Amino acid sequence: MTQILRNATESSALSARARWAVLAVVLAADVLDLLDATITNIAAPTITRDLGGGPSLVQWLGASYALALGVLLVPGGRLGDKYGRRRLFLTGLAGFVAASLACGLAPNPTALVVARLVQGAFGALVIPQGFGILGATWPREEIGKAFSLFGPVMGLSAVGGPILAGFLVDADLAGLGWRPMFLINLLLGGAALLAAARLLPRDTGDPSVSVDVPGAALLGGAMLGLLGGLIDGSASGWTGRPLALLLLGLALFAAFCHRQRTAAEPLIRPTLLHNRGFTSGLILGVLAFAAVAGLLYVVSLHLQRGLGHSPAGTALGLIPLSAGIVVASIACYRLIHAHGRRLVVAGLLMILGGCGCLALLTESSGWALVPPLLLVGLGMGTCFGTVYDVTVGDIAPEEAGSASGSLNAVQQLANAIGAAAVTTVYFKAVDGGETHALLVSLAVVAAAAALCLPLVRLLPRKAQAEQHR
Repeated sequence: MTQILRNATESSALSARARWAVLAVVLAADVLDLLDATITNIAAPTITRDLGGGPSLVQWLGASYALALGVLLVPGGRLGDKYGRRRLFLTGLAGFVAASLACGLAPNPTALVVARLVQGAFGALVIPQGFGILGATWPREEIGKAFSLFGPVMGLSAVGGPILAGFLVDADLAGLGWRPMFLINLLLGGAALLAAARLLPRDTGDPSVSVDVPGAALLGGAMLGLLGGLIDGSASGWTGRPLALLLLGLALFAAFCHRQRTAAEPLIRPTLLHNRGFTSGLILGVLAFAAVAGLLYVVSLHLQRGLGHSPAGTALGLIPLSAGIVVASIACYRLIHAHGRRLVVAGLLMILGGCGCLALLTESSGWALVPPLLLVGLGMGTCFGTVYDVTVGDIAPEEAGSASGSLNAVQQLANAIGAAAVTTVYFKAVDGGETHALLVSLAVVAAAAALCLPLVRLLPRKAQAEQHR
């Protein structure tokens, strides 16, 4: 209670100008995270040509960042509660900038993948603090203004980030090739860090908060084992090593599940898994996010390897998809309370339709790809802009925060799984040609989207705000 009163005092003491400055810092950190989550979609072929590493490096580039972010997102939020959000925000941002430097200077594939893991881990310290910091600095009656900016800013970043990465790679600044797309974080992240140190209010945290470190370690080990086995098996053949990694991953995941039933403060509350709507939404989210995360990589690979586009040309070619995500996400913000889970169905059907159109246009390029990519983007924005809001529709209000944090973490883990799994399918099928590889990958993505459709009937009909208003 003392901490709540202190936060309320801080928010009332800050001027309107200071509150907007704090919002700008939080938004800058989120933009950095989004940029680094997506830039390797464009640059992966160029990086592998420079460093080697082959298909396995392509798979690890996106999966490693999403893996570390997903595993540590919930513990990162609780560490902020325990030690103070400002301290964790600054620590995470400083580590993120240092890891970006390590990415930009990486001499070999192993060093780059390790640096990406570290980058994702520090990102997981930064991102959860943002909403808490805004809640402590903005009055309750005005905080909606702050949150309303996240959608448009993140949408513009989703469009602009890959374009920036593509042009930086093509520009080959100082002969550095792909490296400036990471090194630019020294400028962007450094400026955000200096601003955060000056502007963010101090808070003391709550030493009594518990953090399930063993649970996070078990989950991280399980995911590393499963992804390592999947990627190693697809690259080097299914020998004893990848099978052993998969078995180790499964064993650690079983230990993680046991830990969640016995820990005082588990990463995912067991009571949430007893809720049919939440569990269905969790499974649906894993399938859907994994499928489209892999699809984004595969389309980028096809544009560059199959159609001969440059990184910048590929980024421009993917603008319709990004624009579709932004437009649908903004539209669904206003439609979700009226249409609920029907929007999830509409989004999945649009993704299926877009995959079908892409399959018919595998030899096409340029303007011919705009309609199917736009349709996929509209489907992604419609589905992903609503599925988790509907999933928590009948969750008790006191569990809503835990449910939201768990779903966001699972989304990142699904991105890691999808980036590895769908690209594994692509590279396994590429011996039959780039077009064949794309067709097989599209079939896998479409199958995953189709499997999601029956799960929609198990979701709550409406989003939570509608049911509890």
